[in-house]
Amino acid sequence: MARAAQQQTRRGKQDSSSEDRSALIQSFRTMLLIRRFEERAGQLYGMGLIGGFCHLYIGQEAVVVGMQMAIEQGDTVITSYRDHGHMLATGMDPKGVMAELTGRRDGYSHGKGGSMHMFSKEKNFFGGHGIVGAQVSLGTGLGFSHWYRGNDRVSITYFGEGASNQGQVYESFNLAALMKLPVVYVIENNRYGMGTSIDRASASKDLSKNGAPWSIPGTQVDGMDVLAVRDAGRAAVAHCRAGNGPYLLEMKTYRYRGHSMSDPARYRTREEVQEMREHHDCIEMARQRLEGMGLAADELKKIEDEVRQMIQDAAAFAQQSREPDPAELYTDVLLEG
Repeated sequence: MARAAQQQTRRGKQDSSSEDRSALIQSFRTMLLIRRFEERAGQLYGMGLIGGFCHLYIGQEAVVVGMQMAIEQGDTVITSYRDHGHMLATGMDPKGVMAELTGRRDGYSHGKGGSMHMFSKEKNFFGGHGIVGAQVSLGTGLGFSHWYRGNDRVSITYFGEGASNQGQVYESFNLAALMKLPVVYVIENNRYGMGTSIDRASASKDLSKNGAPWSIPGTQVDGMDVLAVRDAGRAAVAHCRAGNGPYLLEMKTYRYRGHSMSDPARYRTREEVQEMREHHDCIEMARQRLEGMGLAADELKKIEDEVRQMIQDAAAFAQQSREPDPAELYTDVLLEG
């Protein structure tokens, strides 16, 4: 019996290792896709092909990619204005996302939403939102919808540490806890708001405990480790799906660029950014793990080449797509009952 138990334990470890390897390969591809997409978006912005606001997700890729591995078909996702990475992680077409960034008719919002306002009903992505913290109330509403329908779905609601002290966030916590709504609140703590460190802006030094007054459990997670995010996400989603009410995850992550394209980020040192890039980068950590698991260098290069081609195709598609007809200003603004 002891030998059988040892063999079963060994098989379990092998299965877990195989799952992690497969998950890492897929997450490496998706994180790299987001990184290269955002780098290209930054270039197009500098060329004047993207107007308005543009908030890049570079550095934070492991958060959304890890969470996507934790949810199921039919679960809903909603986030803030730093949203391109979320779109790509949910499976939205890079061509359609890039076309929307450049204001073209083939974009997801037909060129009218731009960087901060894209949606995909097919992918259950309920948008980026430009008003700080506004999506938290909406995400709670999505959770209410799941509860009301009794459909066993969960709402994944993202917001940043800068929005974590908004009044509507705590109102949402209260309602979600009161009604035991299936909402996973994900705080993407990238350490800086518009230009202020979280240490100067929040008296709470552990944002995962911000739901404590409403007895909402929370966990602090290394948001630069995609498998750690996946595992924490699975536990949170299981908690919600079991009817236990909301859960709060604080993802300790980092953004390499400024708050938006207009932010030179002079409130932090180059050494700090370099330290994160060299020793905590989510993509490089995934690469090193895969190399340790025996994935050949040419396999990694193949993924990189495929991603590079996808980004080139997306940029070309966006620039070749036509601008919306002026008549589009009057579509999708009124629904007659």
